[in-house]
Amino acid sequence: MSPAEDALLLLAIVRRHLRSLGLTLDPAYPDEDWGFTAQQAVEKLLKAWIVLADRRPPRVHDLEDLFALAGQQLDPLLLELQVFAVEARYEQGPFPLPAPRQELLALVEAELERCERIVAALGESDA
Repeated sequence: MSPAEDALLLLAIVRRHLRSLGLTLDPAYPDEDWGFTAQQAVEKLLKAWIVLADRRPPRVHDLEDLFALAGQQLDPLLLELQVFAVEARYEQGPFPLPAPRQELLALVEAELERCERIVAALGESDA
């Protein structure tokens, strides 16, 4: 598969995570669970950027490490979701989200759209 095709597979997972995030905007839904799904979406986005650079993403879940490898700009609020990868799943909280859910969701959606534009441009150049 081409890097664009590999990235599309990761972006499909991001879209699934975004649907889950959109359905769980109710504040009664635990921040820890919402944050975990958001962290997973950001992780997959960063891995898509790595794939687009024709590199194999490592099997790590640390957003800072993936961010460094991806070589892309990313809103710092999204990197603050890292605590939801492990700590918020295994330790007693509270673990507040770094920003309101709507704001974080909009940031992830914008990053997805940016990545999808690059994938589409690569597809056009291959045609």
